[in-house]
Amino acid sequence: MTSDDNPGVIAFPPFILLVIAVISALVHFFLIQLPIMSYSACLVCGVVVVLLAPTLALSALVAMKTAGTNVNPAKPALAIVRGGPFRFTRNPMYLALCLLQVALGFFLNDWITLLFVVPLALILHYGVILREEKYLTAKFGEPYLELKREVRRWL
Repeated sequence: MTSDDNPGVIAFPPFILLVIAVISALVHFFLIQLPIMSYSACLVCGVVVVLLAPTLALSALVAMKTAGTNVNPAKPALAIVRGGPFRFTRNPMYLALCLLQVALGFFLNDWITLLFVVPLALILHYGVILREEKYLTAKFGEPYLELKREVRRWL
């Protein structure tokens, strides 16, 4: 049984990251590499970012569960989440996905791989976030519009 009570995102967001990460790695290994800086410096940056991303995502997951809403965007939103990282960004989980792509760029020490965060962010923006915002506005009205006025979309 399917439900129309969801934003109709283009794909499961972690799958979008997976596709972008694979494409960027293939470009890195088979087409072109543009080093960012020394590998040891990139490794340090990669470790910092790869630790930050799941920390952000996990805190968002906890905030969503605490608020009593679904994490999967294919399921209905049951509440507006204002706690945890949602105090600073309306999309902490998508920000975490972008951070993972940045980490991959650092781990591979490659500008091209790092810059694949741009198409990832654009796909998330147009294929997921704008659809979610339209859905949440229709579902929750003024309380969600108030959140939009108070909290930035990304950072």
